[in-house]
Amino acid sequence: MPKMKTKSGAKKRFKLSGTGKVITAQAGKRHGMIKRTTKQIRNQRGTTVMAEPDAVVVRKYFLPNG
Repeated sequence: MPKMKTKSGAKKRFKLSGTGKVITAQAGKRHGMIKRTTKQIRNQRGTTVMAEPDAVVVRKYFLPNG
């Protein structure tokens, strides 16, 4: 039985924390900043913890080896 490979696109976009949570970039920060509020732009800096239903899929299929 062959080993499962990590998806190469996923390893560039996601990171696992020490407790197994999936860390990802904030959504909605790529373009269209002029129509967003200053507060929204400020709150979208850095990274965030992915929602658990989505994180289950990422851990199981995209990052099987951690």
